[in-house]
Amino acid sequence: MAKIEITERQAIDDGELVFSTVRASGPGGQNVNKVETAVELRFDVWASPSLDDETKRRLSRLAGSRLTGDGVLVLFAQRFRTQNRNKEDAIARLVALIAKALEREKPRVKTRPTLASRKRRVDSKVKHGATKRLRQSRED
Repeated sequence: MAKIEITERQAIDDGELVFSTVRASGPGGQNVNKVETAVELRFDVWASPSLDDETKRRLSRLAGSRLTGDGVLVLFAQRFRTQNRNKEDAIARLVALIAKALEREKPRVKTRPTLASRKRRVDSKVKHGATKRLRQSRED
């Protein structure tokens, strides 16, 4: 089986992808009514042996509504007029999504505000209060 390269260290088998073709919607004249140029790509995220569990969780979160209840990622490509270009587009979008899921988020390190930043914050609040005080009308 051929491999689809995600990164230099990560790849998935093309056998894990299931393609189906349908007629594309939108303008296009007679071509739209005759030819099935739109491509639907299905990738079973949870059954994939190529991805680790952490990546599968991140990919599921990133996929959102494109993920079915069974854990199958569905991408629909109809941007181009030919079936091959739409197939390439669907694969490219899948690769980009998996590559994003492979990136681990850097954990946030808690820091305390510096003395200078606290002083700037208080000074700006005092200045804002003074401006508001000047706008008040006073009755003598």
